[in-house]
Amino acid sequence: MTFSLPVGLPSGRGVPVGSPVMWYADKMPYAPLLDAWTRAQRQQDTTGLRPILCYADDDHPRSLDLAEIDAVDLGPAMEQAWHDDRRRRLAWRAEPSAPPAIPEDLAEFIEPWEDDPGPPFDRWPGLAPATLSSGVDPDEAARAVFTRLLNEAGGMSLGLVRAARSADIPAVIGWRAEAPLPLLCALLRSWEDRFGARVLAAIGSTLYVSVANPPRDRRQADHIALEHLLTTADNIVDDPPTPFPEYAASLVDAPLWSFWWD
Repeated sequence: MTFSLPVGLPSGRGVPVGSPVMWYADKMPYAPLLDAWTRAQRQQDTTGLRPILCYADDDHPRSLDLAEIDAVDLGPAMEQAWHDDRRRRLAWRAEPSAPPAIPEDLAEFIEPWEDDPGPPFDRWPGLAPATLSSGVDPDEAARAVFTRLLNEAGGMSLGLVRAARSADIPAVIGWRAEAPLPLLCALLRSWEDRFGARVLAAIGSTLYVSVANPPRDRRQADHIALEHLLTTADNIVDDPPTPFPEYAASLVDAPLWSFWWD
């Protein structure tokens, strides 16, 4: 290994072979997995290894160069994504039987459903302001919601990732998904700063994020839900086909966010 593992871990393996960036534990029962994840998370600032819930056999191809995340100018990038989304929505409403063509350099767009009014913004509102602190440490908030996540997920295991911050985990492990990974990781970094977010799990093509300071009212939720929409995550606008207002309402006081891409 290129890093030292904490003591007391179960059997596992480093990946990729020869130059590992993470370590996978073999499949574990619920109680040992919860204990191992919690201990690893409490030690992460000392070990430099951040825990993540994942499939034990979910190999990833290669790490994304973190310089690609550093190069993202988040505000302008999100504003452009909003303009692209709004242009398509307006065109679809004008002629729903003939949706606009999709530029090759953009992620596949999910057409808005007829009963979905979309985001309530006529102009780019900027990134959502930070929510007021709940007084809960983000890592403590992550531990609290992890138990809930573990109860809902089966066949999972523990991964340890050498990452300077939680938001970089998907890039370091070369997470497989149709997500715009540099933009997504830049957004995750910003969510860390604004909302106390932590990446908890990368299960197949689904990403789970804990949130220490979620939106407290509908106005904040609309603003944050717009950022979720602009990640192009399929679960937000396609499966199930949840109208934007309903999705935004679900974020109020929600300590766990999830995103998946086909």
